[in-house]
Amino acid sequence: MNLFIGLLIIAVGAFCQSSSYVPINKVKSWSWESYWLIQGVFAWLVFPFLGVLLAVHSAGGSLDELFGLMRSDMSSSLLTIFFGVLWGIGGLTFGLSMRYLGVALGQSLALGTCSALGAILGPALTGHSADLTISVLVGVVVTLLGISIIGLAGAMKSANLPEEQTKEAVKDFNFTKGILVAFLAGFMSACFNVGLSFGENLCLEGTGSMYRTLPATMLVTFGGFLTNAVYCIFQNARKKTWHDYAQKSLWANNLVFCCLAGLLWYSQFFGLSLGKGFLTEYPVLITFSWCILMSLNVVFSNVWGIILKEWKGVSAKTVAVLVTGIIVLIVSTFLPQLI
Repeated sequence: MNLFIGLLIIAVGAFCQSSSYVPINKVKSWSWESYWLIQGVFAWLVFPFLGVLLAVHSAGGSLDELFGLMRSDMSSSLLTIFFGVLWGIGGLTFGLSMRYLGVALGQSLALGTCSALGAILGPALTGHSADLTISVLVGVVVTLLGISIIGLAGAMKSANLPEEQTKEAVKDFNFTKGILVAFLAGFMSACFNVGLSFGENLCLEGTGSMYRTLPATMLVTFGGFLTNAVYCIFQNARKKTWHDYAQKSLWANNLVFCCLAGLLWYSQFFGLSLGKGFLTEYPVLITFSWCILMSLNVVFSNVWGIILKEWKGVSAKTVAVLVTGIIVLIVSTFLPQLI
């Protein structure tokens, strides 16, 4: 029963993340750099901090004790933030990958690369290579296979649809540029799980198993916020878009949808932490949990791609390839436990 609950919680978090870009469509008259910065305040600062409060409460401790622990293990804390800074670069290019490829294909390629590298690099760089069992590696390979199939469906879609129809669904569609950006985004985004691995012990003694990774998550997202804030402020200055923040009539609407986008985005890592708390009896799935989250993100992002009509007008063969990829990804989420 715990296995089912753990996977279900991670799946809910993945669905929320895949939905996080939908509220952004409701943001009015702000440039990309403006709404990206404001939603980042919620996604990478506010909600991760609230998650830490839950972790501290579960341990019966205080924030002072937690921050004292982080200061005492400064090397782990700084490494966790450093990999968050690197992940922040992935976050920037991640948004661009969907700008050029759409929600479905952009998230699929970026998350595919992120999934495989994150699952492997985390244990490898922190000296836990023994956790990379054959069943985990098989799961990673099957995950990559499923994402590759979905990528093939995206390439078929690009080749078959008229340019006008493609741009109707994705305004700035550019397949070549999008592919390059998506792979860069995936590589850098994998640093998130590396950061979590370095910060896994940065929690108070007695912290509930469901909340143990939340302090590390806050440090990673803080590092990512630094990267994104510097870039967005630079773009505000370069493009002279400071006036976005001066439009008082838009703040109520835009703040609500940026907050919602941030909450949905953070839900994936909150769900990952809670879900892992139910998987303590399944060490293979604990190691593989990063791949599970990314696989489900891809599945749900393609569901949103269908809802947003990004696959409208494609051939039945392309749809069959897409569905096959989704099925392979769903199987990959529990395959390691069966081996």
